[in-house]
Amino acid sequence: MTLSSLSKRLLAVGAGSLLLTYSASAEVSLPAMFSEHMVLQSGVPVPVWGWAEPGEEVSVTLGRQTRTTKAGADKKWSVKLDKLSVGEAQTMTVRGANTIEIADVLVGEVWLCSGQSNMAFTVSRALNFAAEKPAAEFPKIRMFTVLSGTAPQPEEKCQGKWLVCSPETVGVFSATGYFFGRELQAKLNVPVGLLHSSVGGTAIESWTSWEAQKDVPQLKFIFDGWDKRLAEFNPEKAKATYEQQKAAWEAAAAEAKAAGKPAPAAPRAPSEPRKDSNRPANLFNGKIAPLIPYAIRGAIWYQGESNADTFERGAAYRVQLPLLIADWRKRWGHEFPFAWVQLPDFDARTLEAWPLVREAMLKSLKVPKTGMAVALGLGDARDIHPKNKQEVGKRLATWALAEVYAPKAAKGGAPVSMGPLYSGHKISGKEMTVTFTQASGLLAKDGELKGFAIAGEDQQWKPATAKIVKNSVVVSSPEVAKPLAVRYAWASNPEFNLYNGAGLPASPFRTDDWPLTGAAK
Repeated sequence: MTLSSLSKRLLAVGAGSLLLTYSASAEVSLPAMFSEHMVLQSGVPVPVWGWAEPGEEVSVTLGRQTRTTKAGADKKWSVKLDKLSVGEAQTMTVRGANTIEIADVLVGEVWLCSGQSNMAFTVSRALNFAAEKPAAEFPKIRMFTVLSGTAPQPEEKCQGKWLVCSPETVGVFSATGYFFGRELQAKLNVPVGLLHSSVGGTAIESWTSWEAQKDVPQLKFIFDGWDKRLAEFNPEKAKATYEQQKAAWEAAAAEAKAAGKPAPAAPRAPSEPRKDSNRPANLFNGKIAPLIPYAIRGAIWYQGESNADTFERGAAYRVQLPLLIADWRKRWGHEFPFAWVQLPDFDARTLEAWPLVREAMLKSLKVPKTGMAVALGLGDARDIHPKNKQEVGKRLATWALAEVYAPKAAKGGAPVSMGPLYSGHKISGKEMTVTFTQASGLLAKDGELKGFAIAGEDQQWKPATAKIVKNSVVVSSPEVAKPLAVRYAWASNPEFNLYNGAGLPASPFRTDDWPLTGAAK
């Protein structure tokens, strides 16, 4: 489903309430998220904001709470509701020169779901949709999908609409977001609101604010590239080239049709680089900034494919992911939990930095209150958009339930929340012993351990024999007398079978920092 068709379907549902959001400037108005069927975050102060005439008195009422303020000279107003408790649906009333009543407001858990095409990937395209659709009677799960596009500067408003989960609506939900939310709702028995903002084929730098990244030395090559592209862009020349490509495509398509063959892909119309969805900050400006400071519990992220095309970009991701997390947390004003999906197994022959982006994701776990769903076993070697989003959502929810909703203090210990993660190693003669966190009940699935390789001073990688000893793995090879480094599942589509007792796969890793000359080398 295209973004355009998705937009039409979402905007067709309850269009009347959108009219309240974008009413005349003399009247009180609200961001699109404050609309019928919304979910507000429980247990924290909840900001509510909007616009009105300067000096106009505005009141917000929810339950027994009423907060009153006046719009400033810039027409903006905001109030903050005290902590809310989970309960039955309520109506929020906003009064100024006009009155807005927002029905069916729930209080529960709100998560931001963002990234590129694998987050945008809808339930209608996911595994077993024929069975998932009729079972999707979950009125306490709601999703708000941001429909606005790119912007050169941070926007205050966006378009979108809350949809209540049902067999009729679930098809357009983000599959990763939905299956994550379904697990939370089932385990916590509270309403779940999902703010979905993603765009296929986009890089992480577009989702990070301009200020947060423009002066970072490791990212200078990205900004230099865009400066060059902007300077060289010629609209007339680009249009002429496109017309030539279009004419050639039309002829090829007609020829393919006559021969009963599939038509080739149509050329893309030229776009002005300044508005490009991959230009740094453009998607942050149009699709994240308008959501701030809507109260959320945390965020989940599924992106990285677009940054895996070169080693330089893959290496930069180690800086970019922590940067995005810090940027969003600063703007929301609190250190909310943040988890991501590590890139799955995929035959990424043209994306040489696939393992490097995976490694960057693993290294980013040093950031406090973060988690990672190791996605090995959920990929498709031939399809960059694997369909098993059910398990992706479940692995993300496993982390959230363990780390966000059942912290160590309540559990009497650290629950398993992710797959085994490399924590260290030691060398003893011809053997290397690798230790892990999240390692309770280490096991080799379906036979002997595989996927390990070791190398000595010559940096030549040899397949290793590996065995589990308690919560560690001992590796060796008769071809390497003095091992220096070990790698596990270091390829875009690797061999792997190391799991923990929770049934979660170990993350790929390497102990070396030797120069890379190929995705699996």
